Amino acid sequence: MAAADILSSEPAPSGRGISSNFRRLSIKENSAFDEMLKDDGSTTPAYADYFKWMEAQNKGQMLQKARDAEAVFRKTGITFAVYGEQEAAERLIPFDLVPRIISGSEWRRLTQGIEQRVIALNAFLDDIYHRQEILKAGRIPLELIADNDAFLPEMIGFRPPGGVYTHIVGVDIVRTGPNDFFVLEDNARTPSGVSYMLENRETMIQLFPELFQQISVRPVMNYPQALRNSLRAVKPQSAPDSPRTVVLTPGIYNSAYFEHSFLADQMGVELVEGSDLRVHDGKIAMRTTEGYAPIDVIYRRVDDDYLDPLTFNPESALGVPGIMDVYRAGNVTIANAPGTGIADDKAIYSYMPEIVEFYTGNKAILQNVPTWRCSEPDSLSYVLDNLADLVVKEVHGSGGYGMLVGPAASKRELGAFAAKLKARPSNYIAQPTLSLSTCPILTKKGLAPRHVDLRPFVLVSDKIEIIPGGLTRVALKAGSLVVNSSQGGGTKDTWVLDD
Repeated sequence: MAAADILSSEPAPSGRGISSNFRRLSIKENSAFDEMLKDDGSTTPAYADYFKWMEAQNKGQMLQKARDAEAVFRKTGITFAVYGEQEAAERLIPFDLVPRIISGSEWRRLTQGIEQRVIALNAFLDDIYHRQEILKAGRIPLELIADNDAFLPEMIGFRPPGGVYTHIVGVDIVRTGPNDFFVLEDNARTPSGVSYMLENRETMIQLFPELFQQISVRPVMNYPQALRNSLRAVKPQSAPDSPRTVVLTPGIYNSAYFEHSFLADQMGVELVEGSDLRVHDGKIAMRTTEGYAPIDVIYRRVDDDYLDPLTFNPESALGVPGIMDVYRAGNVTIANAPGTGIADDKAIYSYMPEIVEFYTGNKAILQNVPTWRCSEPDSLSYVLDNLADLVVKEVHGSGGYGMLVGPAASKRELGAFAAKLKARPSNYIAQPTLSLSTCPILTKKGLAPRHVDLRPFVLVSDKIEIIPGGLTRVALKAGSLVVNSSQGGGTKDTWVLDD
């Protein structure tokens, strides 16, 4: 029986019935690990205080709070663009009022694994653009680097200021059991979503101030200041102690433009487009009312291929002609560094356990999801034979585009995707369909469990800082495993308890 059917047949009373209805529902929904309720129906320690509060809430009032939250998001303009749609391309990102809660002990284990992984990612990038020891050791196939469009020969022999390549990292994590966490993918180029994390928390504080007085939740609202300080810490050696920092955006038509403008505003720095910048006296300079002023640090949200038309795509109007020459001369910091995209390539991801052990000397604390590389004949054969049970992703894909969720696909879709696999096997990897953990969401009928993932955000400079929480994405459709906002998912506030 589907969750919606259970809710329809057992509607929650208008008073205290929200949490008790979820208790009955969640026991029946026992195919996935539930983060709020144990198998016997009792509450997990992380949710104990919140559950007690929720039992006293009126369903009608909670639904009104949900409408209030939507109004706040609409007024603020918290939208994202959906590519490929001619109409209604700007959407309001759905927000669920029920927080995802992580205990302090769970978070400590996660952060140990995240920090280890980020250290390995930066070491890997430094190595492949310099000595390439991991290739010489045969731990990664040479062709996986040499034939990869994300590998930039222009970065060979160059080390960014401070030796940092991935200044901002988003690590996507899924959970399948009480102690079972897996890294789904690494986002080392231009990870997005942190503005939603901040707006989610701000909205929750506005709507439920009493909750934050009763429950000790670790703060996230200092992220913009932490980001600014982290970027300043990796300024070029020639830059002043207070370097001028900007956020470089492709412009208003980019899907994450809201985030670009939001972060620039919160950091107190300028939001610029490529047309606002130029090379001047060996530096990158920004156009101002008083002429051009030198820039020291650029937080870029422009993809590598569009960053410099003199080096990469000559038709790009989004970047700055000559910026790579200034960068390689050591006169500007670009975060994240060009060429970092190879670190979140999904074929490279499949080698991350070896990469972590190679550079840290220890086994990976956080494991990968088992992955079949379709470029390998035996793996391709297995994937084709089991396509209906697997999730298949493009190696360079993102945002949920270009992927197949086998269990949810029709026979026609499976056949069409099999043809794609046979035509370009090296373009795909495949993974098992994991039973992702569930958290409750608020529906018109009451509470219902939905699958979630988590994207913690990491700042890297002369230290590594992991923001306590991150962006929880939730599949709003019953039974769905697809959490991407572009594919119908929503977001939640993520609480890390201060215990």
